[in-house]
Amino acid sequence: MPTSQGMSSSESAQHNNLIPLLICLALAILTVIAFWPLKDCGFISMDDPAYVYQNAYVQSGLNWNSISQAFSSELAELSGHWCPVIWLSFMLDYQIFGLNPHGYHLVNLLFHVLNTILLFLIFHRMTKTLWPSAFVAALFAIHPLHVESVAWITERKDVLSTFFWMLTMGAYGYYVEHPGFRRYFIVLLFFVLGLIAKPMLVTLPFVLLLLDYWPLQRFGEIKPADPEYKWSLIYLLLWEKVPLFVLALLSSIVTYAAGQKGGGVHSEEIPLIVRVGNAFISYIAYIGKMIWPSNLAFFYPHALVFLTWQVLGSALLLIAITTAVFWIIKKSPYLAIGWLWYIGTLVPVIGLVQVGGQAMADRYSYIPLIGLFIMVAWGFPSLIKNSEIKKRFLFPAGISVLAIMAVLTWQQCSNWKNTITLYKHTLQVTKNNFMIHNSLGWNLFAEGKIEEAIDHYNKALQITPNNLTSYDRRGMAYATLGQYQRAIEDFTEAIRLQPKFAQAYNNRASVRIMQGNDSLCCSDAQKACELGICKALKIAKSRGYCK
Repeated sequence: MPTSQGMSSSESAQHNNLIPLLICLALAILTVIAFWPLKDCGFISMDDPAYVYQNAYVQSGLNWNSISQAFSSELAELSGHWCPVIWLSFMLDYQIFGLNPHGYHLVNLLFHVLNTILLFLIFHRMTKTLWPSAFVAALFAIHPLHVESVAWITERKDVLSTFFWMLTMGAYGYYVEHPGFRRYFIVLLFFVLGLIAKPMLVTLPFVLLLLDYWPLQRFGEIKPADPEYKWSLIYLLLWEKVPLFVLALLSSIVTYAAGQKGGGVHSEEIPLIVRVGNAFISYIAYIGKMIWPSNLAFFYPHALVFLTWQVLGSALLLIAITTAVFWIIKKSPYLAIGWLWYIGTLVPVIGLVQVGGQAMADRYSYIPLIGLFIMVAWGFPSLIKNSEIKKRFLFPAGISVLAIMAVLTWQQCSNWKNTITLYKHTLQVTKNNFMIHNSLGWNLFAEGKIEEAIDHYNKALQITPNNLTSYDRRGMAYATLGQYQRAIEDFTEAIRLQPKFAQAYNNRASVRIMQGNDSLCCSDAQKACELGICKALKIAKSRGYCK
């Protein structure tokens, strides 16, 4: 029967199915355009060598030995967590692309596009709303904070684990529609694959509980006048997710153990009170960068000292927002769900357990920002009551926001062209960043820009005067310039700071070999060999300095 608009019901259904497909296509095109500068980007010297171009297992491609090694404790210690899916993906990349970085970037971007499309389709199916779901996916696709997760080849962990996150969430939606063991098993399977890509998925069972409330409305049958039924339903929803929570707990234990063994956990170096203060500030900082994505950096140095008002102000603001969204949870459930999504999914990486030396990281926001995007996509339209104003205002406003984000993402991608470009940009937008000064110095040294490298080592030592790595590397730079006495002074200072620093002993021995100082070079070379590095001792013996 023709509809009132002269369109048959079948034509109307085709039209309704076509729009989501067109949105998926538009999201894919928009994402590729925003990230197009990645085609000119290469590897960077931070972690990419260990994960790809200096990793013998990866460069052996896919074979029985490399596949078994992907599941080994050796590679788990290297990455700081057990992530065999990531290692297998890099092995497959090497099989296809060799050491051409463009192929690796292309695969990262492909997963990001798939994540974007899945996010849209899942929320469209769960919420039965089209444009808010599309806007959430579009913000996820091209927000500049997500550049690090896509542009950094090592962060295949983010995009691939999120792919399984989306598949788990989609499978859960199907399970809720038609509960059954087979569908639940698929949920478990995707969840396990996600956990062994990156343990960030430990918060996913919590997110599924949030989705039970909204938009799946599995709490909808709870009657305030029937408290026993209320609690029995809550227990049922919790019990349903016990296998997921058990898997998340096991993943957390394995990850912490691997991080401790691999030296990635640095909680003892930073006092708990400082880590708690940094967590409060970081929660607000991520929100600020979501709204105004400026001064995005590859590495944000840990301040270690905070003003009291910064910590208290951040904590009070978090409490105020939490109180507000719960106050109106029945009227606007998406605000509370989005907020709890953001707060909850950041917990593993907010710094309470310190991994690495950074205060925060753009890549940590890859999943959590979805919660804030939900608040924006459903919250702003609810503020405008007049339907005519809503039609005239929201669409152009949304397009304008997306256009700005796309341009900023394009610019941010350009900063990832190579290691030196990335590090120099980071120094422009951060202060007292000794780690990047030190790393940039090392990369400049490798390119033969010795004096420029020394300048950055000097700046690193001005910020952290007791950084033994900077002394050792500056000593190598001085030695390259033939300034042997300065080099020996730097190696000596590095040894004073760490008496068992084998590399410094080896380097000092090498400089004394150049000077022809056989007596002192021999003792340094022997000490270095006792500590595990025998390179200088072999040279000294070949020249007759040592027996």
